[in-house]
Amino acid sequence: MRIGVLSLQGGFAEHISSLTKLNAEAFEIRKKSDPIGNIDGLIIPGGESTVMRKLLIDTELFDPIKSLIRDGLPVFGTCAGMILLAKNTADNPMGGFDGIDITVKRNAYGRQLSSFMIEEEFADIGRIPMTFIRAPYITTVRSDVRILAIVNGTKVAAENKNILVTAFHPELTEDLSVHQYFLKKILMNKAYFR
Repeated sequence: MRIGVLSLQGGFAEHISSLTKLNAEAFEIRKKSDPIGNIDGLIIPGGESTVMRKLLIDTELFDPIKSLIRDGLPVFGTCAGMILLAKNTADNPMGGFDGIDITVKRNAYGRQLSSFMIEEEFADIGRIPMTFIRAPYITTVRSDVRILAIVNGTKVAAENKNILVTAFHPELTEDLSVHQYFLKKILMNKAYFR
């Protein structure tokens, strides 16, 4: 299985490490000439969403990635990746990939000093460690979206057909279960689109 990891900023190296431990072929996506048309899935890591969007446009990756998402490519977005994949952003309507019909609130948990780690339930997995760094959360969900995790009354993980998003950073823990969940989603997606 070939997984591209958007590597413009954020924890891309940690995502690649997690995927490698699960025996997936993972590689960096940095420029338009990278093999984005020959991947089974894509991870959009955390970082700063407005900067990441600008870098996506500057590198001419934004439109090709948006087309792949629209065509059904499985994508996993963490933190800023979740913001970019959401259809709406409550506090900064910058426009992203419109991949999943949710509204998110950026920096909902406060500044860097408000970062925290907690263990909570994740649907179909169980209790897992969750690391939040200046994280968003989901404020509104449409009918085709499934909520996967709630922390302190706020929605922090969701999925629809080909999209998985988390407000937290599973790549910053030793627990590989969310990455494994994404790989299973890719396999299910392949069967669906046959």
